[in-house]
Amino acid sequence: MISVPAMEVAMKGRILFSGAALSAAAAAAFGAALLSTGCGDMEQSCRERRITVLNPAISSKVVERVPLAPRLDTVQGKTLYMVDLQWGGPEAAYSVFEEMQGWFSRNMPSVRTELRRSVGGPFGDDPALRKEILSRKADGVIIGIGG
Repeated sequence: MISVPAMEVAMKGRILFSGAALSAAAAAAFGAALLSTGCGDMEQSCRERRITVLNPAISSKVVERVPLAPRLDTVQGKTLYMVDLQWGGPEAAYSVFEEMQGWFSRNMPSVRTELRRSVGGPFGDDPALRKEILSRKADGVIIGIGG
């Protein structure tokens, strides 16, 4: 039988036992799987069916906080990059950024917009794009997903 340590998380005076409930549910499901496959004695075939459970507890190490960049007083006459992170694929939200670019051209023609797709996707990195934005001294960047 697998034993997963229970987590207790204190939050605003309440103690939540979600980790314990999750552990109990996982142990019950694993136990039911053992009984249904006839693997109660943990023979070789059962050891090959072993599952790995990740502990969802947050590390006690706090990351260093970096302050946000200061706001621009105005975007008039500035260059803004709009970066689509491609959540859901390359065509999922690009039209949202195209609409934003069109709005700027109609309503604030002095604002120069550069529309790009991040090749790193929503969870990756795009060093070439970062280098381009820095080398062209962009005044601001709108990064996100749409849809």
